[in-house]
Parts: sequence; C-alpha cells; structure tokens
Amino acid sequence: MPRYATIISSGCYIPPIERTNASLREKFGEVIDKFGASTGIQTRWYAPEDWATSDLAAEAARAALQEAGLQPTDLDMILLGTDSPDYITPATSVVVQHKIGAKNAGTFDIGCACASFPTGLNTAAGLIQANPHIKYVMVIGAYNMHKLSDWKNDVMSFFYGDGAGAAILTASKKPGFVSSTFFADGSYHKHWGIYSGGTYEPATQESVQAGRTQVHLVTPFPAEVNNEGWPARMRELAKNGNFDLKDVDMALYTQVRQPSIQLVQQTLGLPIEKAHWIMDKWGYTGSACIPMAFDDARKQGKIKSGDLVTFVGSGVGYNQAGSAFVMP
Repeated sequence: MPRYATIISSGCYIPPIERTNASLREKFGEVIDKFGASTGIQTRWYAPEDWATSDLAAEAARAALQEAGLQPTDLDMILLGTDSPDYITPATSVVVQHKIGAKNAGTFDIGCACASFPTGLNTAAGLIQANPHIKYVMVIGAYNMHKLSDWKNDVMSFFYGDGAGAAILTASKKPGFVSSTFFADGSYHKHWGIYSGGTYEPATQESVQAGRTQVHLVTPFPAEVNNEGWPARMRELAKNGNFDLKDVDMALYTQVRQPSIQLVQQTLGLPIEKAHWIMDKWGYTGSACIPMAFDDARKQGKIKSGDLVTFVGSGVGYNQAGSAFVMP
C-alpha cells in the first residue's frame, strides 16, 4: 500500500522586540529608505538577548503540536534548519528536543540557510515513505541572526529579523508529498557568511575583535541567483511531479525581496495572488522565513485542503531547494 508524507499542521513564532525602519533610519540615514523600497521590508523583530535559536524553535514547535493535537512524545523525528545555531556543536535540534520534551524523537540539523525548510520537507517525506515505524516528523526553520551580527553598527542588519516556523508531517494513503528539487553552486561560498569560528579560521581574540565571528555580506549575490533560479526550481518541481505550473495554488519563496517574488510569478505566468509574503511585517527571517510564510498563509485562509503548494528557497553558499505538497 502506498505511503505518502502529508503536512498536518504548522506553527510560527514572532519574538517581542520590534526594530522599525524608522529607528534604523536614525542610525544609518536615507539608505534605509532605499532598502525598504527595494525589498518591501518595513520592520523586523528581535528575540530577547538571553534567548538562543532553540528558544525560538521551541515556541514554533509547541504551536505546531497544539494545532495537530499531539504531545511532544508523539514525535519520531525533529529536523531543524538554521544557519544561526546555538552552538557549532552539538546540534541545535537536540536542544529543541530537550526543551519541548520530545524524548522519543531522533533529531538532526539541516544547514542550508534559507533553503533548509524545503530541504527538510523533502527529507521528512523520504523518511516517512521509507520507514513504516516513523509516524510523525517535525520540520523547523529558525533564525536568530541578529545575535550573530553587528546589528548596532552594520547597515546590513536591515535584513535580519528573528523568528521560527514549524510543520508536522505524517503518513497518509494519499499524496501529500509530490516532488522535490535541489541545486547548489558552491563558488559563491565566500559571498555572505560567518567566516571565523570554524575550522577554516578558529576564533581568536584578533578575529573576535575584528568582527570576523559575526555575519558579513562580502560580495552581493547577482540578482539572477533568485530571479532565474527560482523559476528553474519551480519548473523542475513541475517536471518531477508531473504537474502543470498553472495548477499551483500557492507558491512560497525565500522572503527577502518582495519585487523578486513578483518578478518570478510573472516569469512563470502565475498571478501574484498565488504567492504570499511576510517580509513587510516581519523582515527577512532567513532559515525561518518559508515556514513562517506558510503558517501565515494557512492562518489567513489562503491555503486550503486540496491545494498544491510549492516551497522554493535560496540559502547562502549557495543552496537552492524546492518541495511540492498537496494539502490534506
């Protein structure tokens, strides 16, 4: 009998500390207005300084569990996508497992930055399909990058908002999971990241003082990475899943530039009403942005039973991934 993965619930958490464009303008000047116009970002939200990424993830996890009517002990696996982990090691997913009391769940981290959530969905679908003993898998995207940035002095802090989103998948006799796609180009790995603190350059007093243990944009990515990459990933999802792009009911993308979403939808011949964005009210939330957008669209009634939903993300490095699901 066929065994498919299906998404049965979602959850989202937005932290309490707001940092608006107006407050950034006081520090950085009119460039903030230009950033706002080119991205659609109007504000962002920060976690308290004593919070780690696992705290954000745990809140989104609890919200998803509540909607599903499940207990933490029902979970068999937790997959956590983030590029702002609690530690280099151990995995942040282990910390989340402990904090929510999911003592029966195995865990692992996914480090594809903003491509982590569709990567996690695809991985969870494969785990469910291949392992009859696995019933419930939670996929989380979490982002607490402001704590790893020089947010008081670096104008690129315009982009960093904190948050988390989660989804729970289970086995079903009906799809569910439709298709996946993956792509990467590691020649861009020096463009944007945190370059001291790992084995390439272990953290030293000098590297900390120089700010190299914080996130930095070194070289901007060409616009084509998203503007051409996202349509390519969408077409691959359609080919791999044997569906027509016009059948997509909701397309979710990395939430970094609203104009990019509009351009990609136009390129694909899809109406803008079949996309959803959250960067205007929550900022760019990196690894968390796609599950946060998914949960927000569901809560607004934009995603309904039977809808075909696509998830396409780009993460620094760069990674791209896509996933397609029919909603139960």
